[in-house]
Amino acid sequence: MRRTHALSLVLTLTSLGCGGSNANLESTTTEAEAPTAEDARAFVAQVNEDLKRLATIQARAEWIKSTYITYDTQIMAARANEELMAYTSQAIAEARRFEGLELDEDTARQLHLLTISQSLPAPNDAAKRRRLAEIAAELEGLYGRGKYCTDPEDPETCRDLQQLSNVLAESRDYDELLEAWNGWRTISPPMRSMYQEFVQLGNEGAREIGFDDLGELWRAGYDMSPEEFDAEVERLWEQVAPLYEQLHCYVRAKLSEHYGAERVPPDGPIPAHLLGNMWAQSWENVFPLVQPYEAGGDIDVTSALQRHEYTSRDMVRMGERFFTSLGLAELPDTFWERSMFDKPEDRDVVCHASAWDVDYSNDLRIKMCIQINEEDFITIHHELGHNYYYRYYYELPILYQSGAHDGFHEGIGDTLALSVTPSYLSEIGVLENVQRSDEALINLQMKEALAKIAFLPFGKMIDQWRWRVFSGDIPADGYNQGWWELRQRYQGIAPPNERGEDLFDPGAKFHVPGNTPYTRYFLAHILQFQFHRALCREAGHEGPLHECSIYGSTEAGDKLRAMLAMGASRPWPEALDAIAGERTMDASALVEYFAPLLAWIEEQNEGRTCGW
Repeated sequence: MRRTHALSLVLTLTSLGCGGSNANLESTTTEAEAPTAEDARAFVAQVNEDLKRLATIQARAEWIKSTYITYDTQIMAARANEELMAYTSQAIAEARRFEGLELDEDTARQLHLLTISQSLPAPNDAAKRRRLAEIAAELEGLYGRGKYCTDPEDPETCRDLQQLSNVLAESRDYDELLEAWNGWRTISPPMRSMYQEFVQLGNEGAREIGFDDLGELWRAGYDMSPEEFDAEVERLWEQVAPLYEQLHCYVRAKLSEHYGAERVPPDGPIPAHLLGNMWAQSWENVFPLVQPYEAGGDIDVTSALQRHEYTSRDMVRMGERFFTSLGLAELPDTFWERSMFDKPEDRDVVCHASAWDVDYSNDLRIKMCIQINEEDFITIHHELGHNYYYRYYYELPILYQSGAHDGFHEGIGDTLALSVTPSYLSEIGVLENVQRSDEALINLQMKEALAKIAFLPFGKMIDQWRWRVFSGDIPADGYNQGWWELRQRYQGIAPPNERGEDLFDPGAKFHVPGNTPYTRYFLAHILQFQFHRALCREAGHEGPLHECSIYGSTEAGDKLRAMLAMGASRPWPEALDAIAGERTMDASALVEYFAPLLAWIEEQNEGRTCGW
């Protein structure tokens, strides 16, 4: 997984909202009159007009809060969110008047999207609505301000997430890794009681618009029933689980060799702090410990970027050039004027990378604290994928300004990043010693698998935890226990020390306090390979899928643009058909892509006890 963007659902609390508007919907019929199809069309038009205006005001408040965290900016954002929640709750209630009418397809779809548009619907009670908005702002503020201080009285001893993450990425000292891992998790215990209240209020809002709880609402956003969606996610997981188990088995063996069997048991879960990432969600930083072959050509993109003295802006320009090589438009001048590429030295910001269209009319931006490394280079492509989606659907009504489903939105940039191959990087002058050999291929695929395959169970389990929290299956006094049980079940990961219920480890991951649904990233990791295979066919690629780069193919760009321009105006199978000629999500492209590595890794694992 890379990063998320702040504007993925049209009305997600942490991404949209409104300012101090007193906009109210007025019924288009009197109580004595039965509503008509024409009333429904007029209602939808009014909602789109109101939402675009109100959401723009809120988005500006959110941008300011995220790039300048203070008490006052949090209050401003909370009030803006509160206003939008009130308006949207009213609009959803009003929309029920049209149930049972025979409506044209366009009006019916927009009414449906309105109903499922909020990831955090607010209760109708004004005091509760205000409290929910305040909690949401404070949770994200606690995360954004988070620091670990060895001496709370001395600011010089404090380290933020970026600094602690660098320790996880670079150190090979078990105890140093453990301190950084534990240190970041000191920021989240204060969130625990707030999160419990957050769940209660969010569930109340969900019930008021017709859902059992927030989890059922989230699972309703995929043009299928929540039960069908559960089954679909499980089907996709079963397609990829064997690849993950083989990768886990190989990596665990190598880490056991390095750290010792007493610290990494060769037949048990892997300690969570040893995989090079603060959340063990991607493992590419431990590549030097698990590298299959010493020789194999230059695939150290980080060193190459630093050697060439690229700046953060240079890296974003390279990302833009990939999109424009496909015939897509250049980013607007305002993107370069208004984005945040570097971490300011004078204030707290939310460094978590995100993409924005602040006014839903092509005011495109990204917000990142870019470091000159490969991970952020790929993240830039991911975020620009969101921006280009915004770019091609911004003229649609705001209820359609979203991906076909949220996995589509998260998958676009990563699809293009699959074409950032060593050959492509050599072509643009980043890498200089690119070799073609079996050893080079296995090295490269191992590095990619540590990012792509390693992420899959993490992408699935985050919302598995939240859905169970929302439903009450995981009680408030079992938050941490439920979290680690799921991590061990899906990832084969275990905490390095005891984690009691006085802690709140889920809160140490942005998407929990930020209230961003997460299954979208699991789906994106499936879809990006399916998109890639389709676009490679369109580009005329012949040969193994892992060798394809669509760089420079306007034919692939035309196919991509057609899908982007649809936004959420059509059910996602139609959008998938537009880009891939298929109507079912399918992980076979991912399996095909990594076929060389899987064959090699199965040989290496012979005689080992895989699983945990």
